[in-house]
Amino acid sequence: MKNIQKTILAIALALDVVNQTNAQKMNEVPTVRLNNGMEMPQLGVGTFLVKDDAAERVCHAIKTGFRLIDTAQGYGNEKEVGEGIRLSGIDRSELFITTKVNTTEMRNGTVRQSIDQSLADLGVDYLDLVLIHWPVQGHIKETWRILEEYVDNGKIRSIGVSNFNPHHLDDLLEYARIRPVINQIEVEPYMTQQDVVGYTFRKGIQVEAWGPLGQGVTGVLHDPVISEIAERHDKSVAQIILRWHMQRGLVTIPRCDNDAYTEENINIFDFELSPSEMEIITGLNRNQRSNEKNNPDNFPW
Repeated sequence: MKNIQKTILAIALALDVVNQTNAQKMNEVPTVRLNNGMEMPQLGVGTFLVKDDAAERVCHAIKTGFRLIDTAQGYGNEKEVGEGIRLSGIDRSELFITTKVNTTEMRNGTVRQSIDQSLADLGVDYLDLVLIHWPVQGHIKETWRILEEYVDNGKIRSIGVSNFNPHHLDDLLEYARIRPVINQIEVEPYMTQQDVVGYTFRKGIQVEAWGPLGQGVTGVLHDPVISEIAERHDKSVAQIILRWHMQRGLVTIPRCDNDAYTEENINIFDFELSPSEMEIITGLNRNQRSNEKNNPDNFPW
């Protein structure tokens, strides 16, 4: 009897280990290789509009399994994000931290000072990725030269852009000594940006989607077509949309303002959308921005 009990216990322990391993694998985020050879997590968390409780939300996201953390000078939360990173207890080398140079700094000629301040506020010796947040006319070349300088001195590991249209990319590539690794643009099922996505990839630049769930304002989270697909897979609408991003080959960063949603958002690696489901979701495009002012060719900030 004792031997039987020991056998049962051993089997139970073995199954527990398997279940834990499967759970860990389910939350393992794949990486994409950037054009400079760096590996970047394909799924991360954004921190837009996450301010007072950003430290707690970022800490929770990291403990949940996220390793890509995206912030920006313009979000006003780099100190809080840095505190969340420290609270997580995860070694800096395991994280991929992104920030963005604000338009004001570009216009004021204070880009260097702003990068130094970002490093100090985030409490890190280097940044994995720094983006030009918006294509500020007349200031892109100067800003890019400064970013290249920071790559040279080891304070930034890779550089890229955000909200660039194809013609912005073409202009930059005329003089860029260091090629941008990322173009971070607004993408969701109601704003697929097929042309910009395709053009960016053709240039050997990774596409990263911000606002992947419509910023909670476009209504895509209540779309009946996606809801039907979600029921089919026993997943939430948000999980279906994030899976759609992943299968398009995009890096994406859903906001981490709700711990329960953050835990849900990483649980998307145990299913796949069929080719027809991918086409159905892509076909929902309305060219609908979350804010009509988010036009890279004419923005007020």
